[in-house]
Amino acid sequence: MARPAGLLRHPRSGRQRRTGMLALLAATAAGAVTAALAVPAAASAAPAAAHSATASASTSVQASATSKPATVLADKPYMGWSSWSLESTNAPGYGGEAWLTEGHVLQQADVVASKLKSHGYDYVNVDAGWNVDADGHNTSDSFGRPIPDATKFPHGMKYVGDQLHKKGLKFGLYLAVGLYIDAYNDGKTPVYGAPGCTTKDLVYPDLRKTSGWDNVSYQMDFSTPCAQQYINSVASELASWGVDFLKIDGVGPGSGQGDAAHDNIPDVQAWHAALQRTGRPIQLTLSWSLSHTQAATWKANANGWRVDTDVECYCDTLATWNNSVKQRWNDVVQWIPDAGPGHWNNLDSLDVGDGALDGLTDTERQSYETLWAIESAPLYTGDDLTKLDSYGLSLLTNDEVIAVDQAGHPAKPVSQSTDQQTWYARNADGSYTVALFNLGSDAANVTADFSDLGITGKASVRDLWSHKNLGSAGGKITENLPSHGSRLFTITPAGTAAAPGTPLAVHGTASTASSVSLAWDAVNTGKVTATGYTVYADGRKAVATSGTTATVTGLTAGAGHSFTVVAHDAHGRTSAPSKAVAVTTPAATGPVAYEAEAPGNTLSGGASIADCAGCSGGKKVGNLGGTGNTLTVNGVTAPADGTYLMRLDYADGSSGRTIVITVDGTSFQLPLAGSNDNNWGAAQSVTVPVHLKAGANTIGFGNPTDYASDIDRITV
Repeated sequence: MARPAGLLRHPRSGRQRRTGMLALLAATAAGAVTAALAVPAAASAAPAAAHSATASASTSVQASATSKPATVLADKPYMGWSSWSLESTNAPGYGGEAWLTEGHVLQQADVVASKLKSHGYDYVNVDAGWNVDADGHNTSDSFGRPIPDATKFPHGMKYVGDQLHKKGLKFGLYLAVGLYIDAYNDGKTPVYGAPGCTTKDLVYPDLRKTSGWDNVSYQMDFSTPCAQQYINSVASELASWGVDFLKIDGVGPGSGQGDAAHDNIPDVQAWHAALQRTGRPIQLTLSWSLSHTQAATWKANANGWRVDTDVECYCDTLATWNNSVKQRWNDVVQWIPDAGPGHWNNLDSLDVGDGALDGLTDTERQSYETLWAIESAPLYTGDDLTKLDSYGLSLLTNDEVIAVDQAGHPAKPVSQSTDQQTWYARNADGSYTVALFNLGSDAANVTADFSDLGITGKASVRDLWSHKNLGSAGGKITENLPSHGSRLFTITPAGTAAAPGTPLAVHGTASTASSVSLAWDAVNTGKVTATGYTVYADGRKAVATSGTTATVTGLTAGAGHSFTVVAHDAHGRTSAPSKAVAVTTPAATGPVAYEAEAPGNTLSGGASIADCAGCSGGKKVGNLGGTGNTLTVNGVTAPADGTYLMRLDYADGSSGRTIVITVDGTSFQLPLAGSNDNNWGAAQSVTVPVHLKAGANTIGFGNPTDYASDIDRITV
């Protein structure tokens, strides 16, 4: 689900394309801009005039950069409030772009300043609709640049920015990707500061639509310098209003789109360059459901990206647990390594401030914020801040939980094979942030096993939500949690570490008859820095490496092997061994591939074979999930009882789906990463440990309660 297009702009019919030769510029946009996400230390003020020349702004930025050290923009996840949740709901008194007014925004800002600012909240972000009139058209000036609807914002956006800045707050604004259709004006509109350029020169001759909605904007053609000049002019306008934050929405690959017309990488690069040229530090966030296939591009050009669809339910409340809140536990996982200073994973609005309006139980509200905090996601609420309940205010202002978020160490799950999950992050001081979640529908015990965290001996435990020290624990912590419940702890091992931390998340990535490849997390937090690692196979020293991957060779085929990893520092001090990982190598003939569409397999219910250009053999099995719609791969042979590494090749163009794997009658769940670009013809892969018995085995794929990914093949 994505933001309904009608809330942005009503489609207009009868657009006529005008043809003509592309106007030529005498020179390209002045000044090259690098992709680094740094801002000059002196570039904190808005341009003095609303229409500062872009060349002058570029010169100012370059001069500042040579004289003062650069600072990282978005060194921590931002915190604040956003208008969209209250625009999206059907709750009485809210909803629709008509709710978005100057008065409502400043009313919410008053509460941010009085109740939340002291806890770190300072952004007030005006989302979609500020530049949409009563007829649903996007408003623009004589140069095609977005301007506010005069009825909603009678004093203009600079006034809003000034009012926010007087309160010590920051001003965020929203735009859709591409050139707004209404700004095109049959191609006649001139581009500010670019003589000879009109809006006809900004787009492709066929006026192809872009963005996740396809009725809002035209795709821009950045092969012409006019396009960059236009983006520069809009960026300068935003800077003159005092904008501190910009959200670009509907960006692809992502937003459920992945074809050429929805490739907005050039837009993102252009916006990054244009914002830097202004000389004003303006955070850039991309939305929605960005494709992880372009993570490196997003990191180089933006300060954050939405990893999922809207958290809002578009119903009588702001959100519901099952609508999309719970999906984020799965969808954020592939993005965890990409978060860090300057660029953060955005999980969308944190709507936990008013239980009645939020549509969530108190238990769910706590779990909601716990995930956001441990993932170092931006903490921006979409609630009506004038109606916060006492519990919601206590959640939003818990400084210990906020500190976890602002520390910038995203947590990862130990395992997601069940709904009872432990997530952890190792902190710079040697402590651990540990969250326990029960995502199931019934109360259940959830255990944090210290061996999974690399903790030996006793450790002190503090409950961050209750602000209580719980004393010392050893071996594990177990809590009985209600459905959708959570706990959040800081666990501090006893004593002062004089050696590197234990390597965590050691896992097999591939195997042959005589080798096993392994990977693990770098030991880059804690009190002692690791400089290298030693891999032990069956108790013997096998491989030394400075990296976090290794391949152990010379192993016996068809036999079980045990692996541990030890870290060491520059002084030769070593960590405790990691938790052992068991892998059984395949037979001497090596791994065997089993195609999903092979005639010997069993397809049940609606499961069916489909074409897949990027899959092995050009085929896959899809329509999996729901009652009885399963694939069973028969005759998977193993030389001995043991745990084998199964490579699963699959296709998933969504944000990700959970597949239930059943091996010889025993089932476990596996959330699979999606590409977020609606491309179901490309294969992805993941390595999964499975326990097989000697001889023939059956491996089934499905999901009785939800859609599942399509299956290409398995290799064991």
